[in-house]
Amino acid sequence: MKARIKWVEDVLFVGESSSGHTVVIDGPPEHGGRNLGIRPMELLLQGLGGCTTFDVLHILKKARQPVTDCVVEINAQRAETEPKVFTHIHIHFILTGEGLSEKHVKRAIELSAEKYCSASIMLAKSVEITHDYEIHNGKDEG
Repeated sequence: MKARIKWVEDVLFVGESSSGHTVVIDGPPEHGGRNLGIRPMELLLQGLGGCTTFDVLHILKKARQPVTDCVVEINAQRAETEPKVFTHIHIHFILTGEGLSEKHVKRAIELSAEKYCSASIMLAKSVEITHDYEIHNGKDEG
């Protein structure tokens, strides 16, 4: 896996993945940015969220669980001083599906966190990551 980061100007960059997708990365105005893109640490959280959501949905699909919607909300705290690393990350899954099994949801989240999600497992070596979930029994709630 490779990535390429191209400096555009000031603190504006374009990141390109080895699969050919791009993302604009920029800093806040107080650091010379123009707020034209995502911050690097925000991107890290989104990568974590995408990785674990991918796993959970894949596991639930294999278990033939009727997921009709999934939203993952991530809250992270950072250290007050440099380096402002994450000190705690909480991942909250909101799953919707008629007849969705709580047992299957709980197990899918555990398997992602402990066995499959590379991002979660790597980050958990230096930051506490917690999870919880809620299940809505019905069709898409948007």
